[in-house]
Amino acid sequence: MKKKTLQCGFVPLVDSAPLIIASELDFAKEEGITLNLLRQPSWSAMRDLLALGHLDVAHMLSPMPIAMSLGLGSMSAQVDALMVLSGNGNVIGASTALAAKMRANGWSGAFDTPVETGQALIESAEGPVRIGVPFPFSMHTELLHYWLSGFGEGAFKIVTIPPPMMAEAIANDEIDAFCVGEPWGSIAVEDQVGELILPGSAIWAFAPEKVLGARREWIEENPTETAAVMRAVYRASAWLSSESNRSLASEVLARSEHLGLPDHIIDRALAGRLIQSPRSMAVDVPHFLRFHEGAAHFPWRSQAAWIATQMKNRLGLVGDDTIEIARGCFRSDLYRQNLSHVTDQMPPSSDKIEGSLETSTPVPAMVGQMSLGPDAFFDGSVFDLTSPE
Repeated sequence: MKKKTLQCGFVPLVDSAPLIIASELDFAKEEGITLNLLRQPSWSAMRDLLALGHLDVAHMLSPMPIAMSLGLGSMSAQVDALMVLSGNGNVIGASTALAAKMRANGWSGAFDTPVETGQALIESAEGPVRIGVPFPFSMHTELLHYWLSGFGEGAFKIVTIPPPMMAEAIANDEIDAFCVGEPWGSIAVEDQVGELILPGSAIWAFAPEKVLGARREWIEENPTETAAVMRAVYRASAWLSSESNRSLASEVLARSEHLGLPDHIIDRALAGRLIQSPRSMAVDVPHFLRFHEGAAHFPWRSQAAWIATQMKNRLGLVGDDTIEIARGCFRSDLYRQNLSHVTDQMPPSSDKIEGSLETSTPVPAMVGQMSLGPDAFFDGSVFDLTSPE
């Protein structure tokens, strides 16, 4: 049988690994498909190509399918998240000058103190902090608003910059700080123009960062290919979870057609050992980037609801169906349908209380038990759809 070729877009980030590994290590081939990997310069380019049907599947920021399905932004379409590609993986950094001011003002430099770091960042800037993010509808944007809004209205300003241009933007004084996926935060450190001040996981211990996205129309017209790409990505994610495969993964991702960067920088994100500044030692960040552990790729509808709730509050969206549209984009139904025979680590529900787990915790699965968490928010809050507002 002739293999079906799927046009698959990705942005050069470490968390594109499941798609790259699925293609390069033949997980896709073994599922009867070919992934034609198409590197994109920006998330807006990815959005447009997917909406216009030039891409079949795509590496996407987790809020993008929701925003597109809600008609937000310049290009709308009904887009679904088939599964989560990665959890966490973002870093927050500041210019070397701003980081020096933060230390002079008493900041400890600790990499796991979001309240202290946020206060130091806001108080050390001259006026609103200009913070670069890769796209307006992104987990970067939602995490920053969740983290910094308590320091006062107008304390920061969001600036959209493609990930590969983040270090250049901070070097040119276009921004004071950034929130970006690896390895582009580490590139700012390598170029000695920025320092890392906080991992995104310190704000939300398990934020769904990237998803495997596709237009709903394409999914409905191509059920066999949809199932095949989901299985291939699941197997690639499991492969990535093994420490023994990390060296090969870094080498594959480093190739010029993928990220085109030194493998030792890519390895930092895969290992969860980050270097904050050129003069510092590596810092261990538990659960920095999650591909497989703790049902990392399950598309929780409660996470979609959290994203939509943040968007609704931030943008003043009206309409009673915003949350339900968002929940419908995260296709836990297709995940169960297409992967139930691949794994028994299947949650019995599509929703959970977000932020309730401080540590990895055994919970019932559809068969036996599985582990979830940690998923705590930095401020100790929880998001529970079953609780009255």
